[in-house]
Amino acid sequence: MLLNDPLFILAALASFGVLIILMIGIGGFAKGGDFNRKHANRLMRYRIIAQAAAVILIVTFAFVRSRWGN
Repeated sequence: MLLNDPLFILAALASFGVLIILMIGIGGFAKGGDFNRKHANRLMRYRIIAQAAAVILIVTFAFVRSRWGN
């Protein structure tokens, strides 16, 4: 089962982290103001780093599952 696979859980958490960072960035952009000016670029950098990590984990998970099966 997928929920018993630590690599799947890690990939899911990384994906959820990307979602959280993205939502904070979009919320700051929509609100505008001082928060957006101070943190918009930093949040998007964090999102790109988290997204790269999530993609690497997802690809690794898919490779491991296809290579060694269930």
